[in-house]
Amino acid sequence: MTAGVHPSAVVDPAADLDIDVVVEPFAIVGPRVQVGAGTTIGARATVYGPTRLGTGCSIGVGAVLGTDPQDLKYRGEASELVIGDETQIREFVTVNRGTAESGSTIIGSHCFLMSYVHVAHDCRIGDHVIVANMVQLAGHVAIGDHAQIGGSTPVHQFVRIGEHSFVGGGSRVPQDVPPFARTAGNPMRMYGINAVGLRRAGFGAELRAAIGRAFRLLFNSTLSRAEAIERVRVESGHLPEVARLLDFMVASERGVMV
Repeated sequence: MTAGVHPSAVVDPAADLDIDVVVEPFAIVGPRVQVGAGTTIGARATVYGPTRLGTGCSIGVGAVLGTDPQDLKYRGEASELVIGDETQIREFVTVNRGTAESGSTIIGSHCFLMSYVHVAHDCRIGDHVIVANMVQLAGHVAIGDHAQIGGSTPVHQFVRIGEHSFVGGGSRVPQDVPPFARTAGNPMRMYGINAVGLRRAGFGAELRAAIGRAFRLLFNSTLSRAEAIERVRVESGHLPEVARLLDFMVASERGVMV
């Protein structure tokens, strides 16, 4: 049962629409598409399968979701797109499915992707992420919860952008952005912790100070990276947020922005 499928919309019989789904004029919903309750698919939007849309999502006018990966190695293998609950995808956003390497492209819940964003194959976007207009995410990009990316920013393949970080508009992101960082520019530079974002997210003064001290040791001291990580681990590693920052640093393969 659906709340409103416009007569001009095309919904494949093999699509699965939950209750209260709205499909606006001239939208196309293909086979193997699952649409959660209360989701709206805007006019002229197209959703290819296999794709799973969560509950309460809003898909903007002309968005194109679930298309084949733009990867020359792709040979038609099974893959999917998964989008969480209460996520807004605005006008003319494009999102590709995954490849055999991971099998899926995933966008979390309560995200906001503004107009003309592109999300390539195998990306992983966490919850409460804001991606501004015309951001271009290459394949295999991973974005942590509560991160924000300013408009007109290209992000290199396999780059990770950490939780609660901020990337200024018009930047170019060739390397990993650590959690809690504030970065901007082309070439991109780090400008300390994302103090405003952390405060708005409810991080207390003591925790913000501990993260700030960790940043100074990691990025502004004379210690080697390995020495700084060990020093921070001894001093503040008992804090979960600092521990996640250190784990992010250790796991980096592309290198971390400084």
